[in-house]
Amino acid sequence: MSKQKTIKSPFSIIGIGLHTGKKVTLTVNPAADNHGFKFQRVDVESQPIINADADLVVDTSRSTTLEKNGVQIITTEHILAALSGMEIDNALIQLDGAEVPIMDGSAFPFVEAIHQVGIIEQEADKKYFVVTENLTYEDQERQTEMLLVPQDEFRLTVMVDYNSPFLGTQHAHMYNVRDFESEISKCRTFVFLRELEILAKNGLIKGGDLDNAIVLVDKPLPQEKLDEIADLLGKPHIKVEETGVLNNLKLHFQNEPARHKLLDIVGDLALVGRPIKGHILAARPGHKGNVDFAKIIKAEIKKSLKKGPKIDLTKEPVYNINDIEKLLPHRYPFLLIDKIMEVSDSHIVGVKNITQNEPQFMGHFPGNPVMPGVLQVEAMAQCGGIMVLRNLPDPENYSTYFIKIDNVKFKRKVIPGDTIVFHLELLTPIRRGICHMGGKGYVNGDVCIEAELMAQIVKEKNTEKVTEAV
Repeated sequence: MSKQKTIKSPFSIIGIGLHTGKKVTLTVNPAADNHGFKFQRVDVESQPIINADADLVVDTSRSTTLEKNGVQIITTEHILAALSGMEIDNALIQLDGAEVPIMDGSAFPFVEAIHQVGIIEQEADKKYFVVTENLTYEDQERQTEMLLVPQDEFRLTVMVDYNSPFLGTQHAHMYNVRDFESEISKCRTFVFLRELEILAKNGLIKGGDLDNAIVLVDKPLPQEKLDEIADLLGKPHIKVEETGVLNNLKLHFQNEPARHKLLDIVGDLALVGRPIKGHILAARPGHKGNVDFAKIIKAEIKKSLKKGPKIDLTKEPVYNINDIEKLLPHRYPFLLIDKIMEVSDSHIVGVKNITQNEPQFMGHFPGNPVMPGVLQVEAMAQCGGIMVLRNLPDPENYSTYFIKIDNVKFKRKVIPGDTIVFHLELLTPIRRGICHMGGKGYVNGDVCIEAELMAQIVKEKNTEKVTEAV
């Protein structure tokens, strides 16, 4: 399992907001495991925190804007692309203004700053959204199409077509997120010359300049129209006599516009809240489509969490019943876990098959056998105990004892013929032999039990004497 990451120390960047035109200082701070990406407006009296969450997006006109309780964060996509593209999971992004600075119109200035402070690995495992079924999105008005298909890593393929004789149709791809820095991060935002007038009249691009965007000329405009646009933007008058790149910039790549659209997707999909293992194919993407698709992915994650982990119960287990007996002191009829299907330092998935001949059914509702709730809790605890004890050199010499059980809920009855799939995760790192876990049990994808468990790992003092006596 890959571990979560954050930056080693804070960094600050000062720049101008593309749309507000106002100077702003952005400071990115390290954050704890499972913190995710959060913004904070330090210039507002209460210094509110706004999660980087697709459900908080209120505007996607030429950038992505978050809002909570009337407080906005504008142009979030480039800083989020830099953090996500560098495989960082947790950061607190502080701003003393409403808009993230545009810098040169790419994510690269943020990537450089991340390199300067460094990246550290954290204790918690990354929580991926692993794509198992195709997800689709279509916006007929904008002719945007997006498709997410299963893949064992994050990949992106993009096609853009703006009916421009100069730009034409462009494609871009990122086969692995590790290509983001070298292949994608330097690619700058772009705009057509013909779009500048309407953007300016709508109160946008107040901070726009020839050094923070690529201006594309696909057809020359009359000089009087050029002068009018320059006056709207407060810029000097210029002459444009041919198609091409207005500011005579050298493109980093021939398909830099398509690569920048890919960069925007990386940033907007950071609003999902977890990295993705899947391949996205996008045609004519934009911020609206990106955010709409992020919401679809979020809904799928929520649905999958309710249904529990997708486990192939026919595959070879990580631990079978014989392996489990080497880790746990329990024996039949009180050994309540049959096999372990997944395990890491912070999570475990175990299985309990419910059969009619288990001794509790002789007296617990004999005419209507139901697995007692206390035994479900015990089975869950045994599953968690395996995760804890497996890394000890002599697990047979240790026991785990309950300290506390919280928030236990029984969602449905469990009867013979059912199979419970338990999924547990560490809620806090193990310290001083104290283990704090949260878990759920699923039958046919539906939750049957959930609980928080706290236990202490204890080495039995008389273990050596017992062993010698045997």
